[in-house]
Amino acid sequence: MPWKAIAPVDLRIEFIQRVMQGERVTDLSREYGISRKTGDKFKQRFMRFGLAGLEDQSRAPKVIGHRTPPEVVELILAERKRHPTWGPKKLKDVLEQRLKRPFPAISTVGNILDRNGFVLRRKRPRGKAQPTSLRDATGPNDLWCIDYKGQFRLGDRSLCYPLTITDQFSRYILCCEGMGSISDEAAKEVCEDVFRRNGLPLAIRSDNGIPFSSTGLAALTKLSAYWMRLGIARERIRPGHPEENGRHERMHRTLKFETARPPRENLLQQQECFDAFVDEFNGERPHEALAMKRPGDVYEVSPRPHPRKLAEPDYPEHDDVLRVYDGGSLFFQRRKLYLSAALSGQHVGIREELDRRWLVTFMDVDLGHIGADRVFVPLNDSNHLNTK
Repeated sequence: MPWKAIAPVDLRIEFIQRVMQGERVTDLSREYGISRKTGDKFKQRFMRFGLAGLEDQSRAPKVIGHRTPPEVVELILAERKRHPTWGPKKLKDVLEQRLKRPFPAISTVGNILDRNGFVLRRKRPRGKAQPTSLRDATGPNDLWCIDYKGQFRLGDRSLCYPLTITDQFSRYILCCEGMGSISDEAAKEVCEDVFRRNGLPLAIRSDNGIPFSSTGLAALTKLSAYWMRLGIARERIRPGHPEENGRHERMHRTLKFETARPPRENLLQQQECFDAFVDEFNGERPHEALAMKRPGDVYEVSPRPHPRKLAEPDYPEHDDVLRVYDGGSLFFQRRKLYLSAALSGQHVGIREELDRRWLVTFMDVDLGHIGADRVFVPLNDSNHLNTK
């Protein structure tokens, strides 16, 4: 009789009971429709483990040939501990290059991280804002991104405001400077230092906050006016849409995780931490969007050097060129007109139009009109470009 029962273990128990009562395994095996070898196997399992040996045994192999060796798992976990924000692709690439040997598949590395508690589960947002393109960077220095990462308090209770600049195409961090406050002049000094080391970009993208932009005339600040004097185009994301500067914001998330948790005791120590992060990010950390290259392998210094002296704005010959005095005012036909403190010390062009109004421009941006009553009226569209 073959093994046919709702619970096969009941037949095995019955089989063993009869063996223990003295019946021969050969005869019982024939009666139950099993081989002598199978009958002997159940007898031996009963003698070693008792009734538990008659339960169904796992068919999983005792040794799995493709299981990742423990020493490889340890290497992966150790590297992840050194770089808490690196994913499976980066870890695999770095370990293979360092040890000159193949490592498990990316999915396997991910499973190892998951099993060992290195994967943070986040709730999926219900909706996701759709980014809008401003300009596409097709090479290094086509577009730089600038921002202040959110401030945080150091061990000595002072605040740190990290000012960061990145090249959008290569993801290269050009600057991460810990500042004691948000300052137009200090940001200009940092930008000037970066420009002298790396040359000039074609454009700079920022949010709408100080010191990059303002709610004043043409959204100008002293810093953005300085950029314009250098021939750098301004780009500003829409208010409330940080995803339009997504690459820079993603770097900020990593920066915060690796340098501000916990914060250092003072600004000097924090800057040392920022510098180490920048060196690793640019030179060691592979980037998936760069085909696992490092940002430093892709970035090149701009061929447009920072000038030793700023050239004065070039206005058409039929424009009157007037200087804006400290405080943001200019004198036109014996009248003092206020424009913007951001233009203090700059030269603007004034051109008479057919309707007897005067158009005021700074570089290639139309600022507003001076009417017959000698009152300056800003343009409603602060981004309006002139057509001279």
